[in-house]
Amino acid sequence: MAEGLLAGFGLESEAMGPHPERTGWAAEEEPAPLEKALFQDGGSCSDCSGDSGPGSRLPSFVLQGKTSFPELFQTDHLLFYERFSAYQDYILADCKASEVREFTAEFLEKVLEPSGWRAVWHTNVFEVLVEVRDVDFEALKAVVQLAEPCLCESPLSTFTPECLRELLDLKAWRLPLQELWVVFDGSGALDQTALAVEHVRFFYQHIWRSWDEEEEDEYDYFVRCVEPRLRLHYDILEDRVPSGLVAEYRSRLSQCEDVYRNFLSLRSSLSACDSDSEQGNLSMVEGLKLYSEMEQLKQKLKLIENPLLRYVFGYQKNSNIQAKGARPQGQKVTHVVASTLTAGLLRSLLRHRLCREPCEEDAEVQFHRDLLSAVGACYEGDTVIVCPGHYVVHGPFALADSIELEGFGPPDDVVIEQRGKGDTFVDCTGADVKISNIKFVQHDAVEGILIIHQGRTAVENCVLQCETTGVTVRTSAEFLMKTSDLYGAKGAGVEIYPGSTCTLSDSEIHHCKEGILIKDFLDEHYDLPRISMENNIIHNNEGYGVVLVKPTIFSDLQESAPGGAEDNKALKSQTSREAEAAERVDLEELIECAAAGRAGLGARPGLPEQVEGNCEIVSELVAASTQKGRMKKKRLSELGITQADDNLMSQEMFVRIVGNQFKWNGKGSFGTFLF
Repeated sequence: MAEGLLAGFGLESEAMGPHPERTGWAAEEEPAPLEKALFQDGGSCSDCSGDSGPGSRLPSFVLQGKTSFPELFQTDHLLFYERFSAYQDYILADCKASEVREFTAEFLEKVLEPSGWRAVWHTNVFEVLVEVRDVDFEALKAVVQLAEPCLCESPLSTFTPECLRELLDLKAWRLPLQELWVVFDGSGALDQTALAVEHVRFFYQHIWRSWDEEEEDEYDYFVRCVEPRLRLHYDILEDRVPSGLVAEYRSRLSQCEDVYRNFLSLRSSLSACDSDSEQGNLSMVEGLKLYSEMEQLKQKLKLIENPLLRYVFGYQKNSNIQAKGARPQGQKVTHVVASTLTAGLLRSLLRHRLCREPCEEDAEVQFHRDLLSAVGACYEGDTVIVCPGHYVVHGPFALADSIELEGFGPPDDVVIEQRGKGDTFVDCTGADVKISNIKFVQHDAVEGILIIHQGRTAVENCVLQCETTGVTVRTSAEFLMKTSDLYGAKGAGVEIYPGSTCTLSDSEIHHCKEGILIKDFLDEHYDLPRISMENNIIHNNEGYGVVLVKPTIFSDLQESAPGGAEDNKALKSQTSREAEAAERVDLEELIECAAAGRAGLGARPGLPEQVEGNCEIVSELVAASTQKGRMKKKRLSELGITQADDNLMSQEMFVRIVGNQFKWNGKGSFGTFLF
């Protein structure tokens, strides 16, 4: 097993770049690049930047400081698949959350040297060299003694060897394994020990949560918790998660830990007092509040941890760019962007764009070489005309005012390419933004190629070549896309958030992970988005053409409430009847549209699939909106508030979904994903 464990870490012969000298305790979030050693049948290995001995398969590093500590094994460089293989195949396997410590202890007994090795005990206050005399596998602790000579370093001048011995006496000379960094041994005899300690350290620093043992044990702990958290950790390292979402996750995690500690403290106090007393009753109420708050935080953490659901969680991103508004005198300016302005191009601009009417001869025109400077000079009502050419922008740019950004020519001739790291490419926060005749090429952005945070953004005759996600329409924003082409998104081509408005017409969305992602409410206070889809072609996407993502949390809570099961059954029955009625109405409309299409364009082999896909979307949106409306009405009635309008169509959950074609999508035209 030990040989298999080492082989599973896949130290490849391909160089990963030289390993710089380590100057301190590197944070796990920023592993240093290194050149990996090569496993050979004879047990020898190549040199790793001069750090490894002839028998070791791992690199080493030296702590920089006043104290000359010996070399230590460097093990925090492991790749995702190496940790994944270790936890899945050798450490946790199919254990439950309550069995994690037991499985970890069994693993350590097989690979960890029980004594005879040295390590640096590292804390936030000091580092000290110790010798391991024994290992308590069940407690995941090592029995240690101070090494001779005593090596200790601390920024605190008051921390003396006597203080250190007193601290070790309090700990009974037993230290957690995750606080130990194994001293390097060039023979290779301690490679397995160093790797085993690293996996324990990484697991309890980045994977394990203090409340995991109280979770249900019905599912495999590795599949349910370890794999998604491990993927999230490496996605963050590789800049695949928006910085705002990373901050949101860490904030939620910290909040959940605080709430859980308060919950445990309250639960302990309840066990020591009379539950029938007034104080006991108040504590019970407070405990239920804490439990409810903790469950909500845990649910949001799971949404971000799950790579399939991560983009479902919408965090509120505040743009630092503020709208300038109109100029003091109210005049509007036309900005012309051209890398090279020739006489012929200027003549064409004057004839076809700048002086089409006599009244336009007095309009102010400004010329720019740089696209970002032109956008930055805009006020409300300005127009930016981008002449043919290939424009490279580094990082994102924001359209905060109501402006028009248009290409002078077909979109393939006016290309704006993003290079360099950044969360987004184009941020739209203006009240009325119009973009036309431009091809956008996205590189390296973590979020979408175009994000509409608020206001209204219209895109016409554009090409959107995505690399991550495509267009994101946030809550309360409005997006219109007409005669445009969107492709290449590793996420969804268009993500439509609750409470937004989205109109797509005569456009293509293809070769994305999912075509269109419609997000149902994350809690019952969000409204479904208003959607209009007409005459679009959605094809060759890896998953579904259109996916509706919606939660099961609140229906589960309603069923578990007193009398909720009966109410929910009645709600489902009524919802089903209303959805079927609405489906019949819309199906007739779709069939009429299909007949008109046959008459005008002749028989098309894709038409039956087109009608079926439109029907599925309409039916599901009607059913979801009806159920939400009934739940809202029930809550209001419990508060003594009545609603006179019970007309399903008055909710305006969609405007029109007709004439769309769904072709060659991997999982079909439409699907529903429950979380």
